[in-house]
Amino acid sequence: MAQKPLFDKYFKQQRYENAHFNFTNLYMWRNIYSIRWTENNGYLMIRAGYGGRQFILQPFGPREGMESVLEELVACFASERLPFIMSGVEKFLIDIFEKWRPGQFNFTTDRDNFDYVYNSKDLIELKGRKYHGKKNHINSFLRNYPQHEYLPLTPDWAASCIETQLEWCRKKGCDDDPSLKGERDAIIEVFSHWDELGLTGGLITIGGKVEAFTFGEQLNSDTAVIHVEKANPDIRGVYPVINQKFCQNAWQHLAFINREEDMGLEGLRKAKESYYPAKMIEKFVVTPK
Repeated sequence: MAQKPLFDKYFKQQRYENAHFNFTNLYMWRNIYSIRWTENNGYLMIRAGYGGRQFILQPFGPREGMESVLEELVACFASERLPFIMSGVEKFLIDIFEKWRPGQFNFTTDRDNFDYVYNSKDLIELKGRKYHGKKNHINSFLRNYPQHEYLPLTPDWAASCIETQLEWCRKKGCDDDPSLKGERDAIIEVFSHWDELGLTGGLITIGGKVEAFTFGEQLNSDTAVIHVEKANPDIRGVYPVINQKFCQNAWQHLAFINREEDMGLEGLRKAKESYYPAKMIEKFVVTPK
């Protein structure tokens, strides 16, 4: 947590659109992805690993002169006899690679990790026939749960949100799924450091019980990123309601909402596409030819 000001400094030097390029995301997933980092010559370099695969994120720092850092990273992987893999790369870096070593690298699109970015106005207003299904779910929720409340997520609600997460896990079998178990632990840790992370959140209560919560933060000058959205899967319409109300109450001053990737999961992809993204943030995997 002590490194947050340092990471924030680097992430604010350039405009980044990748939902993972913020301290919160790296902090909450640091154990699952074995996150390591170093600062050298005005650049922040972050290394990760998952399932026996080691990879590096793109360097964070000035775009001019980045070739020397790339040289260092390639040499580092070679010295450890590891294949060089740079993951989650934004499009601008491809031009830097090609200028540095033309034709020597593969740039593979990583569709499963493309971020879905929406016009905030669309998520708030849900105008037009294409959102008819969402509005039906929301209207059903409003009819069935007129006593519900939307509230800002403050530290006082942390314990209740954790219990909602644990209930969600009991229904979804988190203990039998390493990725869901890791997500559960990451969310609980975020609530343990809520004030230090400086996040913005919202929740929905029904009869005083938290049935949905969400949190995110401003990613760049005009975009918010939503890190987590959880709700009781047995309550029809609660997911579109928390989505709409959070955007309306927390992010209407920003143009875009980044709701992260679908990880190649068919159901999640269908859900994210059903909100009609304004754009996708392309990400690439870079490897030597």
